Amino acid sequence: MAAILKITRDPLDAAAVRALVEAVSYPGAGGLVTFEGVVRDNARGKRVRYLEYDAYPEMAEQEMATIAAEVERRWGTDHLAMVHRIGRMEIGECSVVIVVACPHRAEAFEACRYAIDTLKATVPIFKKEVAEDGEEWVEG
Repeated sequence: MAAILKITRDPLDAAAVRALVEAVSYPGAGGLVTFEGVVRDNARGKRVRYLEYDAYPEMAEQEMATIAAEVERRWGTDHLAMVHRIGRMEIGECSVVIVVACPHRAEAFEACRYAIDTLKATVPIFKKEVAEDGEEWVEG
């Protein structure tokens, strides 16, 4: 299987997450970990109204491929999905999904955590927080 790496404007709803889980699953997987990042109503002491994400999809997906290659090298799995949504997102909506399947749960948890932490640190996705008292582009 090749990893699923995608920047999308499509909602990451329950059906989309389920489709990613099914795509990543395989009979030898004893551990399958799913992470969903959702828009919260606060950040740095401010009430957030909504978020806007932007990215250059080709560049972001290329960096996601680098992460996927490292996951495969370190944990021996290419059963991985990383999907990040761009555009306006309301409170409670899912902005990012990571799914990893490995033979054992420990590796699946480790690989999933590495994938989301590295995505947040290295993938060029830009976030604007729109709060009650204004808006600003922020890291992460």
